[in-house]
This record gives sequence, C-alpha cells and structure tokens, in this order.
Amino acid sequence: MQFLNKMDMQLCVSPTHRHLQYTDGTPFFYLGDTAWEMLHRLNRKETDIYLENRARKGFTVIQAVALAELDGLNAPNAYGDVPLHDNDPMQPNEAYFAHVDYVVDKAAQLGLFVGLLPTWGSHWKSRDDGSTGIFTPESALTYGHFLGKRYKDAPLIWILGGDQNVDNAREMSVIEAMARGLREGDEGQHLITFHPRGPGQSSDFLHHAEWLDFNMSQSSHGAQDHDNGLFAEHDYALEPPKPTLDGEPRYENLPVGFYNTDVTDFRRFDDYDARQAAYWSILAGACGHTYGNNSLWQIWSSGRKPLFGACVPWDEALDHPGAFQMGIMRRFFESRAFQKLVPDQSLILDGPRFGGAKVRAARAVDGSFALVYSPRGAAFTLYQNVVQSPSVRASWFDPRYGIEKHLHTTNTPNVQTFTPPTSGRGCDWVLVLEDTQED
Repeated sequence: MQFLNKMDMQLCVSPTHRHLQYTDGTPFFYLGDTAWEMLHRLNRKETDIYLENRARKGFTVIQAVALAELDGLNAPNAYGDVPLHDNDPMQPNEAYFAHVDYVVDKAAQLGLFVGLLPTWGSHWKSRDDGSTGIFTPESALTYGHFLGKRYKDAPLIWILGGDQNVDNAREMSVIEAMARGLREGDEGQHLITFHPRGPGQSSDFLHHAEWLDFNMSQSSHGAQDHDNGLFAEHDYALEPPKPTLDGEPRYENLPVGFYNTDVTDFRRFDDYDARQAAYWSILAGACGHTYGNNSLWQIWSSGRKPLFGACVPWDEALDHPGAFQMGIMRRFFESRAFQKLVPDQSLILDGPRFGGAKVRAARAVDGSFALVYSPRGAAFTLYQNVVQSPSVRASWFDPRYGIEKHLHTTNTPNVQTFTPPTSGRGCDWVLVLEDTQED
C-alpha cells in the first residue's frame, strides 16, 4: 500500500539528543493519546471520528496496539478479522492488517503519527511454563520484519514493550529480535522506543540498546501529586543523552490508585491531574507528553465490560477537559521554542520543593526566556536575571484556558517574589519571563 507521506512525515532525534524533529530539522512536539484498543475495537467510521477529534485538539501521536491486550488475539476486530492465523506471529492475517493500513493512512492525512505497538506485553512476557507468550526470537524477528516492510513509508513510531519490562535473557532475545526485524524491514526509517511496566522506565534496562532512539516512562496511576518529573530528571542525567517522555501518566477519569487498595475509592483523576503531570514532566526535561483517558484507552461503550470503573462512552470522553488542555499546553510550548529548554531547579531561590505544590522551572539555553510552573498557585522567589536582557517581561499563563496576561516589564531583573493570581488545587499557573528584545 502507498501511504500518504504528508510534509515528509518522518522523524529523527535532534542533534542535541534532547528532543525529536522532522528530518528537515523542524522541531516535533510529541503529544500522544493512548488509544491502545483502537485498532481492535473501532470500525472505520468511528476511527475517522476519533482521529479527526484528536487532530483538531492538537495531538500529534496516537498510541495503538496491533496485537491488543483485551483478548486481542482471539476476539475479532470490527470487521470480523483476527490479527494472526492460528495465533502464529509468522502468519499475519492480511484482512486484519488492511484495516490497520486504513487507520495509519487516515492518521497521516490528518498530520498524525501512529505510535504503533507491534504487540501488547502479555503476548511476549514469560509464563510459568517457561514459554514467552506466542513469541520466540525467530517469530519476533519475522513479525517485526513484516511490520517494518509493510509500513516502511508510513508516518509512525515503533513502540515496543506494551506495559511489561524485560526481566530475563529470553525476554531480551525476543525484544531484540523484534527490534532487529523492524529495522531490517523499514530500513531504519522510523524511531523506536519502549513502553515499560508502570511505574517504570525503559532506561532501567534498555538505555544503551542501539535500537532504542528515545526513552519512555510510565509514571502510572498510583496517586495524585505523584511527581512524574522525577522520571524525566533521571533520564535527562544519563549518558549518552537520549530524549525521554512519559508514555502513560495518570489518566483522566481513572480511579486514583486503583491497584494500591482493596477499598473502593471514589476519587478519580481529573483534568488538573493531567495538566500537572504534563507541565511537571516537560519542565523536567521531557520532549513531549502523553495524555490518557479511562474510557478512551479501552474504547469503552455501553454493552462492553467496563474496566476500572469506565462509565462514559468513548465518543463522549473525547471532549473531556483534559484533552482540550493538552492542545493548549502544546501550543504554549511551541510558541516558546520548547527545544531550547533546559530544566533548572536552581532558579528557584524559595518556594515549594516537595509535594503537590512543587514548583518546577526551566530556562532557554540562549537565555531568551524562562518558565516556572506553580501547580497550586503557591508563591516563589527567583532571580529574574536568568533572562539575559536589560529588559525582562513577566507574564502569567493560565493552563486551563490558554490565556496569558502581562504582569510587568522591568529593567532591574534582580531577586523577585511572584504570587500567582489564584491558589489551591486546580489553580496552576506558569510564569513566563522573556527578553523584550525578542519581539
């Protein structure tokens, strides 16, 4: 199949090894959405609705799984097709992958990349009998080569893993073989990363793998105010440097810490939790971020068995507030040349350093601007001379609505305490300090 290749839609790692970019050098902001079951559960009309919605909101990557988690080997897709003949990775079903072709091409038409997981982790993970799911190194190599060759010209990112870590030599041999098959099949046209078990990081066991182009964390769903910026901080300090991002943070409308307690907890993560995770992570050095929604990852609708308390049909959940705010977040960072950012907590002279109110800061490597995120609207103190200009403009940015308001412009950029307009849970603000000569 000939895939639409809009604007030479191929990606690579930037020369700084801190962010991703198009092959022409244009910076790429990774804004993902977890639609793990999309290929398995949506028909083409529904796929169009989903992808068009995500494109309008500003997402750039759709994370989906070819061999899905929820009985993805045996339950057919919307057209009655299973992905493999006899559950054999060496015998892919052409009819099933024709539907995958449609989804990938439709995404390309909308300027979206598919972050394609060849398989969910349960299908390669070691079992009690010593086997590794349906995969051997030989079948993983063949299956990887099949996918790589088929989607060589498509705009996508390979994501290995699927909510599992590599824990032994046999599992490593399967993952290495699949990565090699992808590389041989697509001739190195696409980036490869790895989605680990949460909370976890691909860098813990794969950072030095030659095929791993960028790291991915799963900060997961254990608690509110869990500082996922610590994951990005960890990866940012590693050598050799590689881009990193959170591929599965707390999901909007998911019960808080559902796997940590046997007691029913009616708290659910909301749009504030999603925003807090995004700004914390990016200002700690991530090259982008991933959003998730409890109804969307499983493509839940009435008549399906809900997991983890899913109660809103997927097509209604498309417009939950957190999804809109992710687009606002992307536009904000792109307007400030996010690729120049360097995380720098030393900018904060005074202010919350722990807990849900923790302030995070980053500065442009050329001294042209700095950003400080206060997730609870708590006051903080910093040197304004982090912006290397005789005249510094300060503004407040509202992550909820994308509104920015000028605070003041000063020619005495010394120590200053900033108090956000509002405070408390849900009252997060970003201070923007800029060189006025950049206008």
